[in-house]
This record gives sequence, structure tokens and C-alpha cells, in this order.
Amino acid sequence: MFLNRELKSKIKRSIKNSSITAILGARQVGKTTLAKSIIKEYTNAKYLDLEKNTDLELLKDEEQYFNYNKGVSLFCIDEIQLKPEIFSTLRSFVDENPTIRFLILGSASPSLLRQTSESLAGRIFYYELNPLNYVELKNVKSLKEYHLLGGFPKSILAIDNSVAFEWIENFVKTFLERDLQMFGYHIPPLVLRRLWIMLAHLNGQLLNYAMLSRSMGIDEKTVKKYVHILNHTFMIRLLQPYYVNVKKRLTKSPKIYFKDTGVLHNLLGIETYNGLYSNPIYGTSWETLVIENIISKHNNWEHYFYRTSIGSEIDLVLVKGLKVIAIEIKSNSTPKLKKGFWTAIKDIKATKSYIIAPVKEIYPYKNNVMVYPLKEFLKLDL
Repeated sequence: MFLNRELKSKIKRSIKNSSITAILGARQVGKTTLAKSIIKEYTNAKYLDLEKNTDLELLKDEEQYFNYNKGVSLFCIDEIQLKPEIFSTLRSFVDENPTIRFLILGSASPSLLRQTSESLAGRIFYYELNPLNYVELKNVKSLKEYHLLGGFPKSILAIDNSVAFEWIENFVKTFLERDLQMFGYHIPPLVLRRLWIMLAHLNGQLLNYAMLSRSMGIDEKTVKKYVHILNHTFMIRLLQPYYVNVKKRLTKSPKIYFKDTGVLHNLLGIETYNGLYSNPIYGTSWETLVIENIISKHNNWEHYFYRTSIGSEIDLVLVKGLKVIAIEIKSNSTPKLKKGFWTAIKDIKATKSYIIAPVKEIYPYKNNVMVYPLKEFLKLDL
């Protein structure tokens, strides 16, 4: 089943206006499927998958290959991080051939693909493709199924839950044992899996490297390195705190969230919705689902959380220009706000405030704060 991705129109527009467009995201998130749906619209496009030795061999002398194929209007190069030396060639080629376009796909973030920022400054636009959001599913699955299985296409669109769980387990195993090695990281899979499981238990909490170091029995510098590898390969998100000019002690550590609830639940051994609902992780799992959907939908906004030492807190803060939107996330269908929320929205001078909860309809809470179901909130033009 092919589901249209919301990012598609932005990428098509970028290809028209920019020499190089990059789609970045986790392995198996749907980058190749999206790219192939776009290049179908071109009569003379070429697709190269650098995981295939035959395609990699074609680019043995990439400059000669591109010059030989100057009649091609769009080159699509998949898993480009496997050939980082190509970026310097791309720079000179697109400068000399301004009408030819490149769509490049990678499973590592711009910080890991730093060669692109060094070699292709001003020539490339980045787009991050996340797991399917709830709107993109178009009622194919219920919210409960989506929450449990996450948004990787081969998980959420599997014929039944047992197949979905088997796919997620294989995805985790392959990522640890093969993908990281392919990216150039030689980390013992069992060590990283243990850390990943610990992070699953800490999902939605402040990141404490010293505590992780003590628990893992490895030095703090190494723990930090491993955490950032998981971040740069799109497995986790480090949500940064929002700083405002207030005379209060603000939290400085980031909060850690998994990018996909299916992977989170797999690492915690959760395979049923009843098991999830009765698990202490349920609240932060729901928080993860909501945060990832909102950030995916509103990816042109800056996103943070806000917390002070005295308990004033907002789960998600979206910032764009003079707009500051406060979002509190509740897993209960009868959400209640604490005093700290009201103090926090004054601190950050929120222009709008919302509660996202598993409710059936939109309704006003009080003081201009609105309660929204997730699906309805994702339809809003903020």
C-alpha cells in the first residue's frame, strides 16, 4: 500500500528551485519509496542505490559518469553516506550544469554528513522524513494500533501485529549489527542495545549522562558518544530546553524521546495495547507519539520544552518569529492542568496554548486554552 507523504510537495518544489535536495531519515522510514514516486514524474531520471555494488561501481569515477549522462534531468542517489567523497564532485558539476538536479537520500543526519555542508553550502536543501504521522495514515489504522506499532511503514502496514512485531525486532537487530557498522561505527551491538533499553525506560525524561555512565559501567564521554550516534541516525530525539529572559533557574539538560513508539515498545517488551496501557511508560509513550507527529507536521517551527527548578513546565513549545505556542500533552481523556502550566505560559509569553489528549472532540478548557484530539490538531494552520 502506498500512502502519500506530506513532505512530497515540498520536496518537488525544492527540486525545481535547488540544484540538490536531500531527504534524510532513519533506515526503512520510506525515503526510497517517496523518492521513486517523485522520479516517476520525470521521463529521463536515473536512480542509483549505493548499497548495490553494481550501482556503486558505476560511480567509481563519478565525475566521468555524470558528464557522460548530461542528458539526465534528475539523478537520485540513495544511501549517499556510503560515498562521502562524492560531495566535492557534485559541487563542481552542479555549478557547471545548473539545470541538472540531484535528489540524494541518506540515513544519517547533516552533522554526520558534514561534507555536504562544507562542500555544498548554498546548493542544498535538507528535508527530514519521519515515520508516518497519523494524518498520513488516512484512517488505515486506529489511533491505538498506531500508538502501539509506531509509524514505520512495514510495521504499521503489516498484515497483523505478530508480523509487525517481528519486523520491528528484525529492524532493531539489523540496525545494531549491520547498519551502524556500515555507517562506520564499530560499537559492540550488545553494549548499544543495553544502552538503548535503558534510554527506553528514561523516555520523556531529562537526559543524565552521569547516571547512564554509572549504570552502564562505561565512561561518560563514551555514553555521550553513543547517545549522539542514536540521535544522528534518527533513532532518538534530544528535545532542547527553551530559554527565555526570566529570572528563574531553568533546566539545561535536554529531554530524550524515541522517534518511533514501535521501536520504544519493542525494547521494553510490550506487544499488546493492554500491556502498554498498564505499563508505567504509557504516559511518556503517548507524549512521544504526540511530539513526533507535531514536529513532523510543523517542521518549519523551532521546538523545545520548558521547565524551571520550581516545577513550571510545558511539554512542547513551538516558536516561529513572534509566535510562541505552548502545548501540554495529557494521556487522560479528562485532562487537568497544574499550576505550573499557568505560570509557564506567562513566563514564555505564549501567544496560543493547547492541550492534546485522547479526547473525541475539540473543546475550550479555560483562559483561552483549547483541548484538541491529535488528529484535529494536526489539521490546524498554526
